[in-house]
Amino acid sequence: MSGRPAPAILPPSLRARLALVAALAALVVVVLAVLYAGHGQPGRVDSWLIKPTEDSVRPPWRRVALALDFLGEPSGSAMVVAAAVTGCLLLRRPRAAVLMVAGAGFAVGTATLLKHLVGRTIHGADNLSYPSGHTAFLTALAFVAALLATDRLGLGRTAGTSLVLAAALVAGAAMGWAEVALGAHYPTDALGGWCTALAVVPATAWLVDRIADRLADAGQRARR
Repeated sequence: MSGRPAPAILPPSLRARLALVAALAALVVVVLAVLYAGHGQPGRVDSWLIKPTEDSVRPPWRRVALALDFLGEPSGSAMVVAAAVTGCLLLRRPRAAVLMVAGAGFAVGTATLLKHLVGRTIHGADNLSYPSGHTAFLTALAFVAALLATDRLGLGRTAGTSLVLAAALVAGAAMGWAEVALGAHYPTDALGGWCTALAVVPATAWLVDRIADRLADAGQRARR
């Protein structure tokens, strides 16, 4: 082995910008949580956009929505994460593999915790809706994949940030549309899930890099 340290999954050139994005996203999550805490009806913004019902979308788009929704279910998400981790390991990017699991896990875990704290419901008191865990999950995976692509392509600060945010936006919009179309969430739930991932994943990436660097330093000292 060469002893060369593994590249950071969160490029130093992107840290400041993504930290700002994370802070703004966290603020949006908190504001929406305060606005819709304990509510069981769509808000004004939700009503402007769409009225969630189970018949909001019909075939063939309903099949597309169901396929996207499956990716956020336990069995679907397990397959997606396993495939993503395998790809990272084949590319020899172990930190990205760790972040695929940790980033998605923390994003969904945070969304789940917020659901119980906020208490917003849809279609009955048992269906907690804010924020959307499905949207947080797919956004987190796309975010990590874009970080990996930024490293592989050697992108600079502006191009790298643009790629990461674009990937997160596309993934979040796709899953958010599916969840709203299927009547599982309000549009603001999807926005909250998207922002949850944007807030959680950069912090998780920084943490993964810190832990990996410390373990690498400890290993080097042990070999001396």
